Amino acid sequence: MNKKIILIGIAAIILIGGMISLQYYNRIFADNIRKTGSVFIESKDDLLDLKKKIASFLKDKKAFNWVAVQKKFTNPKAGKYTLKKGMSNNDIVNLLRSGNQTPVKVTFNNQDTLEKLINRIAAQVETDTTHLMRAFLDPNFLKENNLNKKTVLGIFIPNRYEVYWTISAEKFRDKMLKEYALFWNAKRVEQAKSLNLSKKEVITLASIVQKETAQKIERPIVAGLYLNRLKKGWPLQADPTIIFCIREKKGQNTVIKRVLTADLKIDSPYNTYLNKGLPPGLISMPDVSAIDAVLNASKHNYYYMCANTDKIGFHTFAKTLSQHNRNAEKYHRWLNKKGINR
Repeated sequence: MNKKIILIGIAAIILIGGMISLQYYNRIFADNIRKTGSVFIESKDDLLDLKKKIASFLKDKKAFNWVAVQKKFTNPKAGKYTLKKGMSNNDIVNLLRSGNQTPVKVTFNNQDTLEKLINRIAAQVETDTTHLMRAFLDPNFLKENNLNKKTVLGIFIPNRYEVYWTISAEKFRDKMLKEYALFWNAKRVEQAKSLNLSKKEVITLASIVQKETAQKIERPIVAGLYLNRLKKGWPLQADPTIIFCIREKKGQNTVIKRVLTADLKIDSPYNTYLNKGLPPGLISMPDVSAIDAVLNASKHNYYYMCANTDKIGFHTFAKTLSQHNRNAEKYHRWLNKKGINR
């Protein structure tokens, strides 16, 4: 009888022990993520901040808290992390402790100014506008790369770039410089040389082409026209540079629908009506199509262009001044009829 009781007691202990062990095992290794999604852990976040951010993902918050204590997990590493449905508390702790981030894809396109570019980037990574501005305009960086506040925008090629969300402003800047170097492969460098243009000059001309026409199919023609003028030693007389000058004086949000005769007299090195050759730097961030339009400019005998009133968004090109004057007169009549004065 005593032997039977002892056996029953041992069995009960084993059963209870097994149940306890299973409970502990489930706390550590059972599925505790209800949905797949991303969480952003900031550098200033502590464990309490982390718990708040992942609360909506957890099936059992207490179980996670218990595992965090057992694994002495107190300092999560900053970054973007992907929590996948089916992950256990052990998986979660190991992931957030390891710093094994999910990269983010930073995108930007055709930002008119460095300030606008920085705001765009800061919205996609942890670092802020102040640190980005300081890094991009670091005097040593500018000097080493023969850049200045006006031309540094030219090293940013619009695209999608994969980086870690916690990337520092300096590392992001340096990555962009490397991407710029990769963009200027042997073929593009040779094309620039054949045009007697430096990389910076190509970027500057591309920025004008970019602003002159949104039609990608038309950009090689526009680029060819400006190159014809450069070869002749004529002023470019590019209205986008005048608009740039106006916004430099009156603010970047100034709306300009029509360039006036008085605007052509603005005293600025960017005024391509008063100054021959290219302006000292780009007037906006050109995209790849605009840059390649310059490098692969159409060969033709056009020297003049005017907005096309029959095909809005396009231009009418002319080889002679008399042809251009007729086109321009038609365009100005159209502007007046529309009541577009500024």
